[in-house]
Amino acid sequence: MRFSLRQLRIFVEVARHESVSRAAATLSLSQSATSTALAELERQYDTQLFDRFGKTLRLNELGQALLPQAVELIERAAAIENVLEGRAGYGLLRIGATLTIGNYLATLIVADFLKRHSESTLQLRVHNTAAIIDQLARHELDLGLIEGTCRHPDLHVERWVADELVVFCAPAHPLARRGSATLAELAGEAWIVREPGSGTRETLDQALRHHHSAMNIRLELEHTEAIKRAVEFGLGIGCISRLALREAFRRGSLVAIETPELDLRRDFQFLWQRRKFQTVGMREFIGLCRAMTAGCERSDQIEWSFIP
Repeated sequence: MRFSLRQLRIFVEVARHESVSRAAATLSLSQSATSTALAELERQYDTQLFDRFGKTLRLNELGQALLPQAVELIERAAAIENVLEGRAGYGLLRIGATLTIGNYLATLIVADFLKRHSESTLQLRVHNTAAIIDQLARHELDLGLIEGTCRHPDLHVERWVADELVVFCAPAHPLARRGSATLAELAGEAWIVREPGSGTRETLDQALRHHHSAMNIRLELEHTEAIKRAVEFGLGIGCISRLALREAFRRGSLVAIETPELDLRRDFQFLWQRRKFQTVGMREFIGLCRAMTAGCERSDQIEWSFIP
């Protein structure tokens, strides 16, 4: 075997960053040592793994085929090292979650995971669906928890639990007294919504795709809590997950508007690389997610003991 794990690790980091200098910084190596190791790997097999565009390196077809196998080999080697060194934890687990899941569920699961496995290390990144898919495709994450759809050919999608969006308003809003609205009435309202690329915005756009009345979007925000505050201040109506709204509905600071003409159902889903080695830590984390939602038909029905 002519290649080394060190060479493969450098190859993976260069592929992730598309830059020798950024990969070197991540690995705490000199740029010269990083460049030399990559060049030696290519020279040993008389091939090229990247197309060069100035200082930017992009995987060519051979490099794209090698990347998932190299990532898997490095992860398996790390697992073997943990066993040999007597470490009981699962090493580093990199989780990506979309905003609704990240803010209301993932942090609780992370806390549970780390209590059970104190020797493990976990990174949680919270972004919108498009960003999580992109980071998984680049092998920057081990597992994604998303609330939108994923059509990326390299990613495996597995259903977790059902979720539903709901249109809502402030208690003083005229629609609050009625508790429901037609599409024609909704078209006349100012909307405060999530940004394009988010799973919440995708579900709302899909629900409205067959209707000709365009939304009057007054404000786009990247965070559900910001949308809730803006609606409370009377700036318009919003549409986010019932999970994110159930405490506000209980307090009466926001009011649900039922919309029988709109299908606002969706699923929370797990994502990972199709060819990725699924570590024991990944399986354990998914198991804790499923334990949290066991017996629930929808995310907002999770027991209050889980969500404060």
